[in-house]
Amino acid sequence: MDLVIRNASVVDGTGTPSYRADVGITDGRITEIRGEGEGPRPTAARTVEADGLALSPGFIDMHAHSDLALLRDPDHSAKAAQGVTLEVLGQDGLSYAPADDRTLAEVRSSISGWNGDGSDIDFDWRTVGGYLDRLDRNFGGQGIAVNAAYLIPQGTVRMLAVGWDDRPATDAELERMKELVAQGMAEGAVGMSSGLTYTPGMYAKDAELTELCRVVAAHGGYYCPHHRSYGAGALAAYEEMVQLTRDAGCPLHLAHATMNFGVNKGKAPELLSLLDDALAAGADISLDTYPYTPGCTTLVAMLPSWANEGGPGAVLTRLADEATAARMRHDVEVVGSDGCHGVPIEWDRIEISGVGSPDLSSYVGRTVAESARLRGEEPWVTARRLLVEDRLGTTILQHVGHEENVRQIMRHRVHTGGSDGILQGDKPHPRAYGTFPQYLGRYARELGILSLEECVAHLTSRPAARLRLPDRGYVREGYRADLVLFDPATVAAGSTFEEPRTLPVGIPHVLIDGRFVIEDGRRTSTLAGRAVRGSGRPA
Repeated sequence: MDLVIRNASVVDGTGTPSYRADVGITDGRITEIRGEGEGPRPTAARTVEADGLALSPGFIDMHAHSDLALLRDPDHSAKAAQGVTLEVLGQDGLSYAPADDRTLAEVRSSISGWNGDGSDIDFDWRTVGGYLDRLDRNFGGQGIAVNAAYLIPQGTVRMLAVGWDDRPATDAELERMKELVAQGMAEGAVGMSSGLTYTPGMYAKDAELTELCRVVAAHGGYYCPHHRSYGAGALAAYEEMVQLTRDAGCPLHLAHATMNFGVNKGKAPELLSLLDDALAAGADISLDTYPYTPGCTTLVAMLPSWANEGGPGAVLTRLADEATAARMRHDVEVVGSDGCHGVPIEWDRIEISGVGSPDLSSYVGRTVAESARLRGEEPWVTARRLLVEDRLGTTILQHVGHEENVRQIMRHRVHTGGSDGILQGDKPHPRAYGTFPQYLGRYARELGILSLEECVAHLTSRPAARLRLPDRGYVREGYRADLVLFDPATVAAGSTFEEPRTLPVGIPHVLIDGRFVIEDGRRTSTLAGRAVRGSGRPA
């Protein structure tokens, strides 16, 4: 064999108790698992002594925003050091394929706060298949840091077929969108995402989304919506997605399934009851969460949808007009805009986490309210200034979550882990660097919310099943050697809100296809990641 990991405490992804064993690897796959007392120990060209460290399948980040980071950063320790061996990209209905020249420029501008403006990237693709191929041949054909799967972004598809108008699609436009989704699925996407509080995807009515979900289901994929409200209308929005996907016959994966804002304090049981009833009735549902209370998005996302109609250029034009800006302010501060989930904004809970322009760096780490006080102006004036001067590239943390909701949702039997990690900005959300060790260290070891074995199952086999991966998610013979060796007694997130780019501790080794990407706690030069393609065929 190429490698034997000796004396590991195997946490195999099933959720059952761990056991001590030697694990042998050949040609990137697990070829032998030999428990204590089960005969001669396997031998190999190289042996790593685990000495009781936990050996688990690689972690799968079900909600990642590394669409450009994987192309620009060969190190990508933000995820590799956490034990993440696969990320799911194309989230929240906005990404870079499929596209034409017009929509590519528009989407680059609209999500520059998530991924940067892309000025350092050669956008030499226009299709889903082209993007996946680019991942495979990146860095001179070596590949990427970790594996990646892709969701077709419904907002980008609508941008391409309909534009930025708030109106129903014509029959011809709907057919064009269905063709684009079918093509993307055939080229290797694993499903479709939506951002139903982001333009232009939010302009789609349920009938339109249902038709697209039928195409996704016909190709064996799943629908991953950022649904229409996580605030005042959260429960109704969850119910809408459940009913929509049941009508379409499409599996549903709820993105960052939180219950936020004051109106939802203590309401996690109502969400879980809704899901339990649907599951009992035969629905195919899963969800992901991150183990933190604040959310993260862009400042422009707080504006009402009418203000975003027409795309980034139109937003800036409206912000420059005093009367229109005053109308925006009324919607945001008094009515509660759909961009802020129907809840009037609380500027003292909106922290600036990143800016595109270095000239605005003094705002980072302060709430909008605090910055306004320092400037002697009202918060809306400060927010408007930021939006205009930063060309909509400002990212924020929203301190609107509830710890009891977070803990209850992560216990659910269909729960998986997703970082929702935005890697841009001077002070990103610590979930980008800490989600998976935070689950293992704080919520499993320290708080006992989940047992270690249950926690690992949530982060490995459950997401692998949703992605229909036949050879990932478990420590089993014949499976790919995407593996993590960690110390259950010390594993912890190093990232904090004050120092969000600090790497975790207690994860000395990470392997992808049997190759060390983290060895003795350090990132190697290995680029073992590749595009993980869906089959494009019905389940």
